[in-house]
Amino acid sequence: MQNANKQSSLNSIVDTNKTYNKNNSIIASNKRQKLMRDIIRNKYIYLMLLPTIIFYIVFHYIPMYGVLIAFKDYKASRGILGSPWAGLKYFKQFFGSYYAWRLIRNTLLISVYQLIFSFPAPILLALLLNELKSEKFKRTVQTVSYLPHFISTVVVVGFIVDFFAQKGLVNTVLASLGVKPISFLMEPKWFRPLYIGSGIWKGIGWNSIIYLAAISGIDPTLYEAATVDGAGRFKQIMNVTIPSIMPTIIILLILQIGNMMSVGYQKIILMYNESIYETADVISTFVYRSGLQKAQYSYAAAIGLFNNIINFALIITANYISRRVSETSLW
Repeated sequence: MQNANKQSSLNSIVDTNKTYNKNNSIIASNKRQKLMRDIIRNKYIYLMLLPTIIFYIVFHYIPMYGVLIAFKDYKASRGILGSPWAGLKYFKQFFGSYYAWRLIRNTLLISVYQLIFSFPAPILLALLLNELKSEKFKRTVQTVSYLPHFISTVVVVGFIVDFFAQKGLVNTVLASLGVKPISFLMEPKWFRPLYIGSGIWKGIGWNSIIYLAAISGIDPTLYEAATVDGAGRFKQIMNVTIPSIMPTIIILLILQIGNMMSVGYQKIILMYNESIYETADVISTFVYRSGLQKAQYSYAAAIGLFNNIINFALIITANYISRRVSETSLW
């Protein structure tokens, strides 16, 4: 009797699994059919998307094969596959070097300062522009604030040099006020303020566009209801505007956090010199010097891979926290 019950239970489990697998197959088939119908219906949109997909495959996914260099004693004459394996040799070499902590510290500090000062700046500008009554003045401010975005990094650094050099405009003004000239470009403590400040000036107007677009999509009846409740302009900003654009802010914040370890090297290389390596040298500039100038390809690849892994972990963590706290996330 007991064996019969066991056999009956086993048969029931088998039937349940078959039914479950059959249902999954039907669901998967329906999804495929739905996808094919969507592709056929929107074939021209997918066709427009195709060049972007090809671009990312060719220039982002296929080159990931080169990550192997980080684990090999790469020799250009022997190729990637022909070079001998080195394991974690170059990772250990980096973390055991004098530069590791300095590079990580400088990269994180610049990224944190950008989060604190650069990230909120376009939000504040968008909120202020939204409150302007004069459309003509508003358009003028927008145009003036957008223009720096179109100035190349080389020209921006040229402005910095002209303004903050030993005999630049700023020091000339300070001298006329009886203040001793300051070596802005030679003292490590001034590098971060110049880097962050010039970044805000260059990007504040352009980055505010997305927030202005989000603000323009807010339902006007929300402001009308707030006015009826006696809310002034400041309370409307705090209770209507900011909560309405908060999903946009959170998404962009997650993306910013995901790039915390990827401080761009172009502008830093143009700005820095050996006297300010203490605060200016970051992971990307060290990878540039090691890989391209010193031809230490495996060492540079190992550092770059470490950098990307940290970025990946940061964006996953930020997305998880955002989803738990605000129910807004990238995925």
